[in-house]
Amino acid sequence: MSLSDVDRQLLQRCLDREPRAWQDFVDRFVGLVVHVVNRTAMGRGLSMDEATRDDMVAEVFLVYVRHDFAVLRRFRRQCSLATYLTIVARRVVVRRLTANSAVPGNHTSASSAGSSLGGGNLANGNTVNGATNGHATPTQVNGELQRIENAEEVEHLMLRLDAREASVVRMYHLEGKSYQEISQAVGLSENTIGPLLHRARAKMGRG
Repeated sequence: MSLSDVDRQLLQRCLDREPRAWQDFVDRFVGLVVHVVNRTAMGRGLSMDEATRDDMVAEVFLVYVRHDFAVLRRFRRQCSLATYLTIVARRVVVRRLTANSAVPGNHTSASSAGSSLGGGNLANGNTVNGATNGHATPTQVNGELQRIENAEEVEHLMLRLDAREASVVRMYHLEGKSYQEISQAVGLSENTIGPLLHRARAKMGRG
């Protein structure tokens, strides 16, 4: 699906920092982000309370606005805005869930308050209290932006694949699943996942 005129205008309004643009952006896509958070957690067999879910939703929106909307500026408009935002949100949530599972009891807040989704500092894409809200350094952010940019290209190139190949590529490259998790999901031997990914990448013109 291509980028709609409505989303193109909304995206440009945000990048131009027009009044209420960010609030309109949040209103339009907060449901999508909540859905991604819920589905990603369910896909990993995890449950979360409302506060944790709101934390993750806030963290996703922080990624969208961080460093002067850098993630949104990297959007190359090869797919719909919703598709791109879903890719970014899923990667953020997977990273957060993985970090939490590696450190038992780690429930670090992703924002100072739930209301910050439409609040002043976030709406302007600025830092909070003189820091990047306790999150990634510029080097880490740049690395994540590169992975997100690649993810958008993966999503676009996946149109060349059959249904099973696309499913495996999506789970590995976009959802961050392991070979074991993918093999269980698609009913294939774990040893076949690597070769299948290699063939899919070759078909996509990347391997």
